Amino acid sequence: MSFKPSIKLTLVLFALALVFMRLGWWQIERKAEKEMLFEQFENAPVLSLSEAMKQEELFARVGVGGRYDTERHILLDNKIHNGRPGVHVLTPFILEDRTQILVNRGWLPLAADRRSLPQFDTDGRDRVISGILNRPSIGGKRLGEADIVKADGWPQLVTYLDIETVGEAMQVSLEPWLLQLDAGDDSGFEDRQWQAAVMAPEVHGAYALQWFSLAAAALVIWIILGVNNARSKQTRTQAGK
Repeated sequence: MSFKPSIKLTLVLFALALVFMRLGWWQIERKAEKEMLFEQFENAPVLSLSEAMKQEELFARVGVGGRYDTERHILLDNKIHNGRPGVHVLTPFILEDRTQILVNRGWLPLAADRRSLPQFDTDGRDRVISGILNRPSIGGKRLGEADIVKADGWPQLVTYLDIETVGEAMQVSLEPWLLQLDAGDDSGFEDRQWQAAVMAPEVHGAYALQWFSLAAAALVIWIILGVNNARSKQTRTQAGK
């Protein structure tokens, strides 16, 4: 079988194959990172809140006593649950030593026009809550201007969570952590099946397979075009005789 690939196509297709291979390996690396993160989540210790924050123990299972702030709530936008748009309700929890930490109480639906915010009640009685200690997600690349959190007019809808900005608006010093409320706590809302990250390791593995498949496809195309190019040249040579 004759094989005469075009130099130009060879350069283009091999460049594409290298790019696809690099993206595939990047997804493999991300998969390994996520596997470690999910393992850390599954094996996180049970600690007091003060110990967990002091040791910066991500995903620690903690229990705390105190009470909710009954009025000031942050509604974190763009949270999808069962195909429906909504928000995560973040409420300050005032600890017994008067320090405060934001508690993610779960998901509530949000009207499509964003003008009608969810209505919910929060009582201020003393209680003990438990949950998973986590760092606030910084999200992806931020588009548009930063959210402005005002000192009045609660609850407030935000696209990105900036705990320092929220604390300034509330005129309190919030701990730079989130407590993800346990699913069994009756002070929360829907969708509290917390996990280490939104995207599981298996998803990165599937993406890696797609990129490697594209790299293989580029090589197959190179071979096919090389064969066709050789046949075309052979046909022209025979026609010229």
